[in-house]
Amino acid sequence: MTETTAQVALSDAIRYWEPRRILYNFALLVVVVALYFTNLPESRASINTDSLQVFFVLAVLANVAYCAAYVVDVVAQLSSFRSTWLRLRWILLLVGVAFAAILANFFSRGLFVHST
Repeated sequence: MTETTAQVALSDAIRYWEPRRILYNFALLVVVVALYFTNLPESRASINTDSLQVFFVLAVLANVAYCAAYVVDVVAQLSSFRSTWLRLRWILLLVGVAFAAILANFFSRGLFVHST
């Protein structure tokens, strides 16, 4: 069994996670856009400078949260479970996307769905 260096683990993590960030952001965009269109025409009134700023901040925070996968990934790669982890880390991606989509749904409802 060969030792994995931190540089190798981090490089591998970047190679794995960065292309998938597009999928992650697309999934969140789908949630927001779907809620927007399902709540028309009321949701149209919610779009203003303040709400766009809120969405920008939430998008940045979602991408900061995505970086949490790096911590888990690099630590797992540096462990004796590296080979198993490399086969199963897609589960972390799936759970992370699902969790972020639920949060996107929650925050979008707060902006688009108004009680009558």
